[in-house]
Amino acid sequence: AATGPAPHLRRVGGTAAVKAMLLEWCRARTRGYQHVDVQNFSGSWGSGLAFCALLHSFFPDAFDYGALEPGARRHNFALAFATAEERAGCAPLLEVEDMVRLPVPDAKCVYTYLQELYRCLVAKGLVKTKKR
Repeated sequence: AATGPAPHLRRVGGTAAVKAMLLEWCRARTRGYQHVDVQNFSGSWGSGLAFCALLHSFFPDAFDYGALEPGARRHNFALAFATAEERAGCAPLLEVEDMVRLPVPDAKCVYTYLQELYRCLVAKGLVKTKKR
């Protein structure tokens, strides 16, 4: 018997391809930012600086990235989430308190938030997607 999802239910590319694309997009957008090295959807986002770098790459006038410190996690998360909501219209799916409580962010939560941020940036015309 066949295993896995029915062929007609499988999305083009599948979840793994979507995750890989989103991770590569985050890597590309944050390349060159100090204290940021996006390798996954958990530990890479722990200081809040990856979120800040990603948003700064779209809204460089929103804040001074160079003034941010890796140890100021609460500030970094608050700044990133507020900027995402104000500038990109991204729903506040993550709570600052939840992010600082955990030493390593939950990968599913980070992935979901980044999907929403990507969707909002596409809707604003800031991210170009390939037409199918």
